[in-house]
Amino acid sequence: MLTIKGPSSRYCDGRNRRSFLKIGGLSFGTGGLSLADLYRAEASSRSPRSHKSVINIFLAGGPPHQDMWDIKTEAPSEVRGEFQPINTNVPGIQIGEVFPKLAGLMDKSVVIRSVVGCRGGHDGLQCLTGWDNTSLKSLGGRPSIGSAAAKVYGPVDPSVPPFVGLAAPTRHVPWSDSGQAGFLGSAYSPFKPDGPGMQNMTLKGISFDRLQDRRRLLSELDTMRRDIDVTGAMEGMDAFGQRALDVLTSSKLVDALDLSKEDPKTVAQYGDGKPYNYQFDGAPTCNDQLLVARRLVESGVRVVSLSYGRWDSHSKNFDLVRDHGSKLDQCLSALVNDLDQRGMLDDVAIVVWGEFGRTPTINANAGRDHWTKVSCAWLAGGGLKTGQVIGATNRMGEEAVERPVTMQEIVATLYHTLGIDTHSTTIADPTGRPQFLVDSDPIAELVA
Repeated sequence: MLTIKGPSSRYCDGRNRRSFLKIGGLSFGTGGLSLADLYRAEASSRSPRSHKSVINIFLAGGPPHQDMWDIKTEAPSEVRGEFQPINTNVPGIQIGEVFPKLAGLMDKSVVIRSVVGCRGGHDGLQCLTGWDNTSLKSLGGRPSIGSAAAKVYGPVDPSVPPFVGLAAPTRHVPWSDSGQAGFLGSAYSPFKPDGPGMQNMTLKGISFDRLQDRRRLLSELDTMRRDIDVTGAMEGMDAFGQRALDVLTSSKLVDALDLSKEDPKTVAQYGDGKPYNYQFDGAPTCNDQLLVARRLVESGVRVVSLSYGRWDSHSKNFDLVRDHGSKLDQCLSALVNDLDQRGMLDDVAIVVWGEFGRTPTINANAGRDHWTKVSCAWLAGGGLKTGQVIGATNRMGEEAVERPVTMQEIVATLYHTLGIDTHSTTIADPTGRPQFLVDSDPIAELVA
C-alpha cells in the first residue's frame, strides 16, 4: 500500500487523515485496476476537454417526497405528516420546513416533484446511469455518468482523475456504489479515495510535506522501483505507468482531498453532519464530503458521486427527516453558496435524489414504506433555468398528475450540463455497436 504520511486530522466518520491518505486506498473499481490502466484507456480520447462538472448526491434508501419538497397540507392526517411548508425566495414556491437555508436559495434551485420510472431496486443504479439493471446486462451493463464522461472527455488535468466516487462503505453494499463503468470496463470506474486495491505498493519514508520536493520524492521512488524490479513488474512499466505515478504523487489531488487546507470558516459552514443518527446499514451524513466534492471539481474532476445518509424510513420517518434534512440543508446550501461565490455554479450541476419515494400512508411505526410510482429530485447550478418547480402530484402524493419526468430525462440533463449532446454522442460497446448514453431528451424546461 502506498502510504503518504501527513498532518493528523479527521475526515467524515472519524477516520484519521493519515489513514485516509493511504493511496493503497486510491483505487478503481474492485478488480485490481491500476492507474496505468486508466490512462491507457483514456489515451484514445481526443474530445475537447471542457471543464464542466456534476456532483451527484444519492439519498440512499428512498427519501420521502411528501416530507421534503412536496408537502401535502390538504391530505388527510394519515398521509399529511408532521411537517409544514415554508415560503422560499421565489414567490409561490414552498418546500418543507426542515430546509430553511435552501428555501433562501430557491432562485438558484429546481425542484422536480414528479419523478417517475423508478424500478424499485434498493440501489443507486438508475440515479447513476439512468438505466435499470437489465439494460445490456450481458455486455456488462450501462456505464454511469462519470464513466461515460471519462470516456468522452478524458481528464481535465493528467494528474487528476475525471471521475471520483466518495460513497462511504455501507453494510447494505449497493448503497455504497459510486457508479459502475458497465461495458466500458474497469478502466473507467470511479477513483475511490478509500477503496481497496494496490495493496503491494509501499512508499516508505515520505511525509506529506516532502511531496512538494519532486527531486527528493523521485529519489525515494528509486528504492520502491528497485523493490518492484525484484518481481519483474518494472519491466512492463511504460509511459502510462509513469503518469500513474504522477497521479499518486501529485500534490494537486492530495490537496483536494485534504480539508485541513481549507479555510476553517468554510469548513464550519458545511458542518460535519454529526452525530450520525439513523445510519444502521446505510451511509453516514458526512457533510464534509460535499466540501470535498467542491474541492475535487475545482481541481479538475468532472463527476463526483456520493451517498448521503440512510433514508429508508420504515419507522420514525419524521424524526429521521428532521435529523437528515436539517443536516442536508446546512451542507447543500453551503455548497451552492460556495460554488456561487467562487464563480463556479454555472459550471457545476448538483443533483440530489434517491432510488424511489415513500408511501403516502403513514404506517403503524410512524414510518413510510417503499413507493415507486413517484419520487422527487432537487437540482442546482450547471447553467440550468432555476427558480422553478417542475411537475406535481395529486393531493395524496400518490402519483404524478402534471409533467411526469423520467429518471433518464434527469440523467440526460446532467449530460447536457457537461456539454455532451446525447442526440449525437455514442460509445461503442464490446461488440463494436455504438450505444447512445440515454434514450431520453434533456428536460426542456431546464435547458436553453
